[in-house]
Amino acid sequence: MGTDMGTGTDTLADADLARGIIDGDEASLATAYRRWAPLVHALARRSLGDPREAEDVTQQVFLAVWRGGRGYRPERGPVAGWLVGITRRKIADALSARTRRTELVGAAGALLVLADDTRTRPEAALDRVLVRHELAKLPTPQRRVLHLAFYEDLTQTQIAQRTGWPLGTVKSHSRRGLHRLRDGLRPAAEV
Repeated sequence: MGTDMGTGTDTLADADLARGIIDGDEASLATAYRRWAPLVHALARRSLGDPREAEDVTQQVFLAVWRGGRGYRPERGPVAGWLVGITRRKIADALSARTRRTELVGAAGALLVLADDTRTRPEAALDRVLVRHELAKLPTPQRRVLHLAFYEDLTQTQIAQRTGWPLGTVKSHSRRGLHRLRDGLRPAAEV
């Protein structure tokens, strides 16, 4: 299976390739990836404006093709059209996730209340202690990502470069860490 993937299936007609995808054939998926990944990536990059996010979306599209290949119906249109539809949904998901991350960062920033004027309040010291305590409870990767984001003012792309982790992993650690931080600080804020 390993050496033939790049040879025999590359010349398949779209209909034959579609049948292979529906049947779960790995060689057909590999051929579909080689044939249409540039289109998928170009659409994602144009919509998202970020090459790394476009790479994530491209991977998500072909993962969805692999998992949901049996859902393709040739009578509804060509494989390329099906892929473009999946790509549009994954781009929409990425844009929604970006919006949620921005809102989470804003909410976490509001909870942290670390502006200079708050340092004069006696409870500001307590706030800083609570935040440090909650940060210390986070798993190491989440704590590291949030530390780099808030204390070193790095973007998620810069964090990915510094840590060597994929951008999607950095985003996941950031999102999970902010959720845990928010949940941990919420009881303190309600008191």
